[in-house]
Amino acid sequence: MIVRSFQPFDETAVIALWRECGMLRWSDPRKDIARKLKVNPEWFLVGELDGRVIATCMVGYEGHRGWINLLAVAPAHQRAGHGKALMAEAERILREVGCAKINLQVRRDNLKVIAFYQRLGFAVDELVNLGKRLERD
Repeated sequence: MIVRSFQPFDETAVIALWRECGMLRWSDPRKDIARKLKVNPEWFLVGELDGRVIATCMVGYEGHRGWINLLAVAPAHQRAGHGKALMAEAERILREVGCAKINLQVRRDNLKVIAFYQRLGFAVDELVNLGKRLERD
């Protein structure tokens, strides 16, 4: 798998991947992509295999914590190291800018994904996640 930055021609394939992975729940994916392209667009990573987008990861950092959003690997390509490779690139990017800690969010009932992150050294923080929608998609 080749890890590279998202390009506009990837949009349809990325949205299809997110749909296949059950990640389209609360927001308009086109708006999510447009918003990311305004802030560190080179940190919107895609994994490409044989010319097809099979994975994504949005990396963010505001100077305090790094964030991982929309890490997805096509079901047919899971458990082959692609998610781990994307996370390694995300960590490299964040270390390079001095990030001390990475946060990410996983649905409480998604035990498979929680286990994936734990294998990569992440721990469940005992926190309450709060959110407030500023824009309705």
